[in-house]
Amino acid sequence: MTPTALLDTLHSPAELRQLAREQLPQLAEELRTFLVESVSRTGGHLSSNLGTVELSIALHYVFDTPHDPIVWDVGHQSYSHKILTGRREAMSTLRQYGGLSGFPRRDESEYDAFGTAHSSTSIAAALGMAIAARDQGRSQQSIAVIGDGALSAGMAFEALNHAGDLHDIDLIVILNDNEMSISPPVGAISRILSRMLSGATWHAARRVGGKMLDMLPPARDIARRVEEHVKGLVTPGTLFEEFGFDYYGPIDGHDLDTLVPVLQNLRKIKGPRFLHIVTRKGQGYKLAEADPILYHGVSRFDHTTGIAPAQPSSASPTPPACAKIFGDWLCEMAAQEERLVAITPAMREGSGMVRFAETFPDRFHDVGIAEQHALTLAAGLACGGLKPVVAIYSTFLQRAYDQFVHDIALQNLPVLLAIDRAGLVGADGATHHGAFDLAFLTCIPNLTFFCPATADECRAMLTAAFQHNGPTAVRYPRGPLHTPAIIADQAMPPIEIGKAHVLRQGKRIAIAAFGTLVAPAAQAAQALDATIVNMRFAKPLDTDCLRALAAAHELIVVVEEGSVIGGVGGEIARFLDPLPRAPRILRLGLPDRFIDHGDQSRLLADCGLDAHGIQRSIEEHLNMLDAAR
Repeated sequence: MTPTALLDTLHSPAELRQLAREQLPQLAEELRTFLVESVSRTGGHLSSNLGTVELSIALHYVFDTPHDPIVWDVGHQSYSHKILTGRREAMSTLRQYGGLSGFPRRDESEYDAFGTAHSSTSIAAALGMAIAARDQGRSQQSIAVIGDGALSAGMAFEALNHAGDLHDIDLIVILNDNEMSISPPVGAISRILSRMLSGATWHAARRVGGKMLDMLPPARDIARRVEEHVKGLVTPGTLFEEFGFDYYGPIDGHDLDTLVPVLQNLRKIKGPRFLHIVTRKGQGYKLAEADPILYHGVSRFDHTTGIAPAQPSSASPTPPACAKIFGDWLCEMAAQEERLVAITPAMREGSGMVRFAETFPDRFHDVGIAEQHALTLAAGLACGGLKPVVAIYSTFLQRAYDQFVHDIALQNLPVLLAIDRAGLVGADGATHHGAFDLAFLTCIPNLTFFCPATADECRAMLTAAFQHNGPTAVRYPRGPLHTPAIIADQAMPPIEIGKAHVLRQGKRIAIAAFGTLVAPAAQAAQALDATIVNMRFAKPLDTDCLRALAAAHELIVVVEEGSVIGGVGGEIARFLDPLPRAPRILRLGLPDRFIDHGDQSRLLADCGLDAHGIQRSIEEHLNMLDAAR
C-alpha cells in the first residue's frame, strides 16, 4: 500500500464528502506527505500550504463546492485545494511553462472561484459573490480564507466594514492565523466555547433574546456591552463583533475533530460570520516547522534531507542578485547618512533588507501588506526632513499608484522607490510580472526614473537617486544583472541625470535599450553592426542623444522589458516624429497580453526579447523597408 492510498482514490470534493469523518486525519497525513514530495520536485510555496491541509479538507468536506465558492486570499496556500479538486496528477507541472499556476485561476478550474495572488482581496470578492447570490435568490455560502498578514491591509477592513452592515447575506470569513500558538488550556476553552457558540441552540437563543431586548433599548445596550466584555476576556473577537460579524474562535486549525463540527454549525447560520483559526506554517514537516521562512518559497530540493546550504563554487562567481546589491547599498548609505529610513510592505526578506533591519532597527519600517500606507508614510517622513527609501516589488507598486502621484510626486518630495522584480519574474506568472511600471510611472511629472543595466550601474544609480532632491525610482530585475562584454571592456561614465551612454557606434540601425535588456540588445547590435545605446533613464530621456541618433541612422529600435503599449518607446516616438529628418522607429517590448508563468529566459524568448528575437525582429523590419523602396 502506498503512503497516499486514500488520497489516490479521490478525484473530486464530491468523493471526499463520501468519506467517514474518522478517515479525515489519515487523508490529512497523506495529503501532507504528497505536498512535501511534490513541491520538492517542482519548487513553489511550501510552508503556507502545509499549514492549510486540514482547513482545505474541512472546507470541501463541509461545503458544497464549487456551488459554495471559496476565495483563497493571495492563494499561495491553495495547493491542497488544487489537489482535492482534481488536479493532483497535474501538480508535477506546477509553476512550469504550460502547467498549473501557483495561484487560483478561474480559467484553470471551476473550483477556483476567484483569481488571486495579490493579498487582501478575498473578503471583498466573497462579499460580492454573497450579494449576487442574495439578489438572484440562490442559496449559497460564500467563504473567504484570509491570513493574518493579509488582514493588515486596508482593503480587508474596507470589506469588513461593508459586510458587517449586511445581515441578510451568507458570508463566512475565516482568519487563518499562523503567527501564534494555542496552549492546551486556552485551546480547550476555546474549542468548547466555539462549538457551543456556533451551535444552533445558542444562536437561536441569542436571536430571540435580541428581539426581546429590542423592546427595551437600555436593557439591550447593557446586555450587548456585558456580552462584548465577557467575550473579550476570553477571545479577541470584540473588534470583529463591532464590525457586525458573529465571531467564533480561536480554534486549532489542525484539529479536524473541532474544525469540521464548527464549520458544520456555521453553515446553518445566516449573516456575516467570522471564524478565527490558528495554524502553524510548515505543519507536519519538521524542517519547515523549524524555519518556515526558508521553506516559504522553495526551489527544487531533496525532501528527505532538506534544503542544502549554498556551497562555494570553483566556477566563475555568479553575479549577485539585485536584491542583495540593494541591501548592501542600503546599509552602506545608512552608515553615511543618518536621515535615511527604509520602508517595506512586508517584503523584508525578498527585498534584501534583513541586514538593514538588524543593523538599523529604529530606521526600518515594515508596515505589513499595506502598499498605499507605505508610500504616504514615506511622504510624511520626507516632509519631516528624513530621506525615505521604499523597497517595493513592481507588481505591488500598482496598488499604491495614487499615493505616489498625489502624495509624493505632486509635492515633489525626495522619496526613492527601489523597484524590485521589474520585468518578467518567471514562475509566479502574470500576477507578479513587473510589466507596467515603465508605462504608468513615466507619465508622472517630477519623477526621475533610473534603469541600470549592470550591477555596478545599479549601485551608482541608487546613490544618485538617493542624493537627488525629488521623487526618484530605480528599477531592477528579480535576479542578477549580467554585464555584457561590450560594457565590461570600457569604463563606466559617471551617472549624470538624463544622460545616456553610447556603447557602440554602428551603421544604419541604432538600438536604444533600457536596463535589463541592454545585454541582449548589445548582442543583437554586434551581429547587425548597429549602434547600441544604454539609455540609463526612462525619464528624463536624453534628447540630445536621440537627435544625434536620428540624424545618423535610418532605423531606431527601442527595446524595453515593459508593456510596449504606453511604454518608453512611445515617448521616444513622440519626441522624434516632428524632427525634420525623422527616422523609422521599431518598438520592442512586452506584448499586449498577460504573460503566463514559466522560465524567465523562455518567456523572454517567447516575447522576442532575447538576443535572437531582437535581431530577428530588426532584420524582418529592415526587409520590409527594403521591399517598400
